[in-house]
Amino acid sequence: MPMSSFAPVRLGVPILAALLAFVAAGDAQAQWKWRDRSGQIHVSDLPPPRDIADKDVLQRPATASRPAPPPAPAPEGDDAAAPAAPPAEAKPRVDPELEARRKAAEQEQLARQKQEEARLAQQRAENCDRARAHLRQLESGMRMARVNDKGERIVIDDKERASEMQRARQVIASDCR
Repeated sequence: MPMSSFAPVRLGVPILAALLAFVAAGDAQAQWKWRDRSGQIHVSDLPPPRDIADKDVLQRPATASRPAPPPAPAPEGDDAAAPAAPPAEAKPRVDPELEARRKAAEQEQLARQKQEEARLAQQRAENCDRARAHLRQLESGMRMARVNDKGERIVIDDKERASEMQRARQVIASDCR
């Protein structure tokens, strides 16, 4: 089969298309274009250095904006010794209503804590009074009895009396401060 004279063209078209795509992709990456101080033009996919003025940026990507330059240093002199006031933007804005609600919630929490502490103190005082009365009764030497699960009366012997006295003293030590 004789080879056509267009065979090299058929092979060259895909290669040429791939080459054009490669070159076009390279230009798509280089989106920034700027002129430096010496007048030389630079093209890059990265933004220009911060020392390049905005007027010297010739082309920038459609979606990108140049980052803001850092704030200028404070002037030196007599004012440099005085503390600089922070900019108004640095102070967090506080909603007065939100602040009032927060303070009210804090006060309510403190009131609840004080009420709980008072309740616990009263409970300890009552336990202390009961333990002291029970200890006095145990120390009096009077015969004491208890009712068991079956409803029968059981007289407390000296061993039980001593353990009850010890328990009452422990309650007094913990609750009577």
